[in-house]
Amino acid sequence: MTVVLCADDRGGLVFHGRRQSRDRMVRADLLRLAGGRPIWMDPYSREQFTAEEQGDLRVSRDILAQAEMDGLCFLELQPPQPYLERAEELIVYRWNRLYPADRRLALPPPGWHLARREDFPGHSHPTITREVYCHETV
Repeated sequence: MTVVLCADDRGGLVFHGRRQSRDRMVRADLLRLAGGRPIWMDPYSREQFTAEEQGDLRVSRDILAQAEMDGLCFLELQPPQPYLERAEELIVYRWNRLYPADRRLALPPPGWHLARREDFPGHSHPTITREVYCHETV
């Protein structure tokens, strides 16, 4: 499975049970990367996708139990560690800003390495950075 997160420059993920930010260009990029594979998310995350944003969006309150190994898990409110234990790939969209956060993830997570990085224009942010992390090999 591929875990997908959005983070600020300090690895901030969420603040008081709310996403830090959102951008429609991130959603478009995520749908493109999924390429028809299912994207699992909770009801809170589903709210930001519009009817025009087509994809195999699957909603569950227990994403980890439902997610398929070939799918993507778009996480906003969930602690990422249990997902990373099962994941083969991690995609982090960075806002290139600093926001308040009460949940953070050190990047790269232990045992992962940055495989590639790409910048693209955002809608609400001038530049969004997509980072793709893979497991380190021994």
